[in-house]
Amino acid sequence: MSAGTDTALGLTESRTPLAIAVKIVLYVLVAALFAGPLLALLVGAFSQISDPTELSIIPSKPTLENFGIAIDYGVLNYLANSFFVVGFGLLLQVIVSVLAGYALARKRFRFSAFVMVAILATMMLPEEILALPLSILLADLPLVHINLMGTLAGMIVPLGAWAFSILVMTEFMKDVPIELEEAARIDGAGEFRVFAQIILPLCKPALGVVGVFGFTMIWDQYLLPLLVSQSNATYTLPLALRTLRIDPAVTPGVIMAASLLALAPSVIVFLLFQRSFARGLTSGALKG
Repeated sequence: MSAGTDTALGLTESRTPLAIAVKIVLYVLVAALFAGPLLALLVGAFSQISDPTELSIIPSKPTLENFGIAIDYGVLNYLANSFFVVGFGLLLQVIVSVLAGYALARKRFRFSAFVMVAILATMMLPEEILALPLSILLADLPLVHINLMGTLAGMIVPLGAWAFSILVMTEFMKDVPIELEEAARIDGAGEFRVFAQIILPLCKPALGVVGVFGFTMIWDQYLLPLLVSQSNATYTLPLALRTLRIDPAVTPGVIMAASLLALAPSVIVFLLFQRSFARGLTSGALKG
């Protein structure tokens, strides 16, 4: 019997008992490295912990008291603020990215290349550089002259245009066969009908990618709420976690319970849209 098998790279994979044992040990170490902190978070959220050094992946003294204390500190209000921001922010972001992607992929206009370069350039700027000009704009919104500082709307408006979402939609729409659009126009379809009934339905995998990444990006926002919020009434959950961490009366178990509430929505969204997310990531490779 052969002691090894050829891999895709033409290398020989050893199948001896020693090699199998080494691989099992490596797999266990990798799993512990990535899953250990999450397991400690899950166990700590349901345990009575008063000292950070007591964190363990082994459950002890299970309790729901941590969640009750976290609720008393207003975590549910912060959670509602986060859902409000991510709901309207993601809706605005999807609308902008779909319309911008359609214009960049299907329309020919002057300086289109410059527009794309300008959009991509925003991905290279750290958030800290944009903080000052963004705060000035939100304090006096151009044309309408409305002050959005201290409001949830001030956190939603800057999230509308995200270069990553626009880029994904643009590149995906470029791969939609132009023949389908031409056939629809021959049948008498107008611009809006072509967009709504031909282009957009074919972009569902890309919408899955934009939705999952957009939700995670907005949900994890810290600097923007910190910049806009002027009272704890408009705090989102990531920002509220900082307040809990610096409160000496809050135990590590309460912080972990609040952190678990902050983590759960992202995991749930990914699991719900996992199939569309995977199709969106692999569709470009399959078309190529």
